[in-house]
Amino acid sequence: MAHSSARRRRSKKSIEVVDAKQAVDLATAQSYSENVFLFVPNLIGYVRVILAGLSLHFMSYHPKYCTLAYGISCLLDAVDGHAARALGQTSKFGAVLDMVTDRCTTSCLLCYLASAYPDYALLFQFLIALDFSSHYMHMYSSLVTGSRSHKLVTSDVSRILWLYYNDSRTLFFMCAGNELFFVALYLMKWIHTPIGLPGILSDLTYPQVMAAITAPVCLGKNIINVVQLWKASKILVGVDLAERAAARQEGATSNS
Repeated sequence: MAHSSARRRRSKKSIEVVDAKQAVDLATAQSYSENVFLFVPNLIGYVRVILAGLSLHFMSYHPKYCTLAYGISCLLDAVDGHAARALGQTSKFGAVLDMVTDRCTTSCLLCYLASAYPDYALLFQFLIALDFSSHYMHMYSSLVTGSRSHKLVTSDVSRILWLYYNDSRTLFFMCAGNELFFVALYLMKWIHTPIGLPGILSDLTYPQVMAAITAPVCLGKNIINVVQLWKASKILVGVDLAERAAARQEGATSNS
């Protein structure tokens, strides 16, 4: 039963894409009643971009405004998907806008952390590279295999990625915990007042406590990124091998 379900999901191929010029013409001529740029989830995406920009503006001198704008932008990430499904307004543009906003927002915060913690700059640079490379390769491998969404991962491809993408609670928990860890590191540079916990925790600030709690989630999220990068690499290599075999067969057929 599980295998038949997986086959059905893989069979939901994206439509054969129109010519690029035709696609541009369709986007230019779209009506107001069905303008993908104006879909509600995409409007939410634009708000996320604006809030992310505001958080970057305040990042170096106003931690409260920065954290508020950054936090709302991240929380809206959980809203746009629900809006898209509820309103029947899912779109490739919205999916890519969502992913690009996530990657750019997190990377900009990591750039700031690299300057705030210069001894760990190389680690933050590695996390940026891992985040971008794993998501880009995963998205590209989804496209070349004809999937409608990068989130349509089946358990026979990767059980870890299937659990990550197909359980909305797991996805929210991992993404939120990852972002909270980086926000905690940011706030640790600004807040130095202990919260007065009993015992050996008496000298800890609340950002330090938050960082300690969310650090395992951040570690888990980046392990998932490594798995995602490796699985996407194997899929792309498999596609290469299939295409080379098909080319050899075609060549043998034409020569016979």
